[in-house]
Amino acid sequence: MRASLIQIAVNPDESVNARRERAASMVVAQRGADLVVLPELWPVGAFAYTEFADEAEPLRGPTYDVMAKAAAEAGVWLHAGSFVERAEDGTLYNTSLVFSPEGERAAAYRKIHRFGFDKGEAVMMGAGEELVTVDLPQTTLGLSTCYDLRFPEMFRGLVGAGAETLVVAAGWPERRRPHWTLLAQARAVENQAYVLAVGSAGTHGGVEQAGHSIVVDPWGEVLAEAGSAEEVLTVEFDPAKVSATREQFPALKDRRLGLAPPH
Repeated sequence: MRASLIQIAVNPDESVNARRERAASMVVAQRGADLVVLPELWPVGAFAYTEFADEAEPLRGPTYDVMAKAAAEAGVWLHAGSFVERAEDGTLYNTSLVFSPEGERAAAYRKIHRFGFDKGEAVMMGAGEELVTVDLPQTTLGLSTCYDLRFPEMFRGLVGAGAETLVVAAGWPERRRPHWTLLAQARAVENQAYVLAVGSAGTHGGVEQAGHSIVVDPWGEVLAEAGSAEEVLTVEFDPAKVSATREQFPALKDRRLGLAPPH
């Protein structure tokens, strides 16, 4: 299976419309890939909080339309990263979309864990409530977004739902880049799954982005890693390695769920 992670640069001197078109052209250029992945909130920037309300769009809005067309033109499964969704009741969500090679929507995932503590996304956006998986011909994707990476129980839930390849679309800051690499490898090892984690480049909201998109195999081995600038990271991997790893070292079978809390 061939995957291309598009580590697009998000900078305030480029308009959202211009970046949409540029991202679409980058997707189309990945013809021949099986899966293409974009990062978190690339239309506006994950830390550009002051722009969220102005740039919010309905689920089927400009980003949806441009990305659906790009997926169909490239003939790829496309995880289109995330954008600021405005729901019918006015609530904002950090929402990811996945499209089939025909340009049909295969899934939508609203980010469950909102970053910011008492500011930014945490207070401006609603929280998703549902784990989302997507069945591709070669593997089952489990969807997550950035801060979700810090919550291992979520990934256990995705694996329980059949996920074999964990996709993380992120806008991870440079100042915490060591955590990014460590957590991506940890999620791969503990779930015996591939992790495809794509970040953005550039600086938005005054926050320098880490970049360093990474692909990790079920044993925790880094198969490919990007630098800090805009680039497309392409890797070929064997989805069958997930089931082989789980059979060779069946740690997941030893989970003990539902234990009572300590007295």
